[in-house]
Amino acid sequence: MASIRSLGKWTVDHQICPQHTTIQAKQAVVSIPISRRAAAILISSLPFSVISLPKCSEARERRNKKAIPLEAYHTTSDGLKYYDIVEGKGPVAQKGSTVQVHFDCIFRGITAVSSRESKLLAGNRSIAQPYEFIIGSPPGKERKREFVDNPNGLFSAQAAPKPPPAMYSVTEGMKVGGKRTVIVPPEAGYDKKRMNEIPPGATFELNIELLQVKPPEGK
Repeated sequence: MASIRSLGKWTVDHQICPQHTTIQAKQAVVSIPISRRAAAILISSLPFSVISLPKCSEARERRNKKAIPLEAYHTTSDGLKYYDIVEGKGPVAQKGSTVQVHFDCIFRGITAVSSRESKLLAGNRSIAQPYEFIIGSPPGKERKREFVDNPNGLFSAQAAPKPPPAMYSVTEGMKVGGKRTVIVPPEAGYDKKRMNEIPPGATFELNIELLQVKPPEGK
């Protein structure tokens, strides 16, 4: 139940949340319990300029997202700059390991390529399908034509979003549960080809989440 305090001129507090609605008066004398429905009707009758409806989760995300200074990044042996947002606590991905990841390629704040938007062969639907590959293998070797009938529908790795070559090496050293962001230069990205919103010769951000690791064969 929400409550209102009466007498005097009504004013609404600067934040109104679904859990409780607070309406304050200049002279608070009586506290009257009212239902959520009644509170909603009362609020909807007030001028829009008086009401502030915060988008709590979105606003909090924007506030908490901090720019990572370039000096905080590590550099791989082949010159790629990366930063571990979450370290992870599971098995370590080694060269030759078969891994499953989710990846997102972001250019100027736009997600241009993502494993979370894999196309199904039947119908016009997208699913979040983890991408599987072998660390250190030639890029694209895993993009086979075989069809997989998963719970979401018919899927083929060949139809999955194409990751940049950088991902095949920079995933090494990650732990399961870890999240890594990488600065991908054109030569380790899509080079002179356009890839959705990523223009030819562009540097972009690659975010990797390591989901599963199978050790190299024979180990």
